[in-house]
Amino acid sequence: MVLNLRNLLFVAISSLFVMNGFSQQSRKLRAYLDSKQFYAPETGNYLETYFQFDGTSIEYKGLDGGLIGELAVMLSFYENDSLIISDAYRLSSPLMKDSIVEDFYDLRRFVLKPGKYTMKLELSDLNSTSGAIKATIPVVMEDYNETITISDIEVAELVYKSQTESVFNKSGLTLIPRLSTYYPEELNIIPLYFELYNTNLLEDSVCAIKQKIVNEQGRELTEHTVFTRHQTGQVIPIFKKVDISKLPTGKYTLSYTLLSRSLIELATQDYEFERSNDVDVFLNTEAIILDPRFQESILDDSVTFYLESLIPISGPAEVKNILATIKSKDLEKQRKHIQAFWLTTSPDNPYEGWIKYKMQIQLVERLYSNNFQEGFETDRGRVYLQYGAPTTITMKENSPTEYPYEIWQYNKIKNFSNKRFIFYNPNLVNNTYLLLHSDMVGELKNPSWPRTLSKRNTDNGNVDDPNLYNEQHYGGTSNDLFRQY
Repeated sequence: MVLNLRNLLFVAISSLFVMNGFSQQSRKLRAYLDSKQFYAPETGNYLETYFQFDGTSIEYKGLDGGLIGELAVMLSFYENDSLIISDAYRLSSPLMKDSIVEDFYDLRRFVLKPGKYTMKLELSDLNSTSGAIKATIPVVMEDYNETITISDIEVAELVYKSQTESVFNKSGLTLIPRLSTYYPEELNIIPLYFELYNTNLLEDSVCAIKQKIVNEQGRELTEHTVFTRHQTGQVIPIFKKVDISKLPTGKYTLSYTLLSRSLIELATQDYEFERSNDVDVFLNTEAIILDPRFQESILDDSVTFYLESLIPISGPAEVKNILATIKSKDLEKQRKHIQAFWLTTSPDNPYEGWIKYKMQIQLVERLYSNNFQEGFETDRGRVYLQYGAPTTITMKENSPTEYPYEIWQYNKIKNFSNKRFIFYNPNLVNNTYLLLHSDMVGELKNPSWPRTLSKRNTDNGNVDDPNLYNEQHYGGTSNDLFRQY
């Protein structure tokens, strides 16, 4: 399925009403939605929708010595303007005891043929005066019928064996879905479930799965790479527990690749997550024997500069190590740190990886440095080093209403397509362009960026529409240029 509705947050606007001279404010219903696509030979392709309801956002009524909430849920799927399938139902929360409320979950399955759909959602708290939550979401169903492939990855909050009938049961396991992709230090295991389809079409009776974890710099963490062997079949359920206890703070991609006996890649599914963990990353610089090529490529007065230049492509734990090495003021130790970094980052050819990066550093220094910052310290330099050269750059240095700005567009960043960054220069001098907004995951999101860009002669909007006065600026083209990609 192309669309993955991870952590989509719906918030209903609460209403304020007055009763007997006292004001009372209804809670804002909060629900998180996720969806995954699977396949069953007897029914075909189907979509699972998962809801996680924030227990503290729901109005409750007393019942049998506890509290219970009542919700109305309606899900409808349309193909063009034709209604294909819908489900409207009343959902009761678990009975909450002693005023202690917890989140609760709901799962529904919809059989849908391959194609493009529009899912319409409506949620209401039946005990609240707040309005209903409504949303319209595009959904693309892939064809798993005769394709050798992998289902979506379902990550679990809780897993246990159970013979009791439940919508949360799969292959003898009860899986309560986890909708958050954030893993704090207290969580060290990612339990997950997926299925292999139609591997019986292979000539061999066995296939393999490669599990790997890649950090945000695109480096595969080989200590987490695991191969497992499986018998082929029409549907093969796979359950895994992934140990992330030693992963430092950062963003990662957990990837599963289906391989034939001859190690031909047949299909891949990814799961992206964010980890918070204060575990130290140890670089054994003492054991490094300096390569003369590394030494010759870095002059003594540039060692600290080039070590600092690794920060844009380093994770938080690695940055701590770099800063500690710089603080030591030991040039030999700094040289070893640079070499150790590239032995880890580019193990096949560390010197070549370093030289290519050095050329990028010199480029961003020439293009983006200013009186106060090295090129790699600037926002444009950091983005260039982290994601590479943009596919296109649109520059606007003179505008009647807007600060000078640049729009960078990338056709591809890792698994993402068509991502954009907009930088602007509010100081009008010193080549100091700041990142104003991006639609890339993990980057600065600023919905009111048009107002900020035109702030020199723009009246403020309001909370409901921060760009209220931006649309009719004479000569302002940033909105059109940003949307054109």
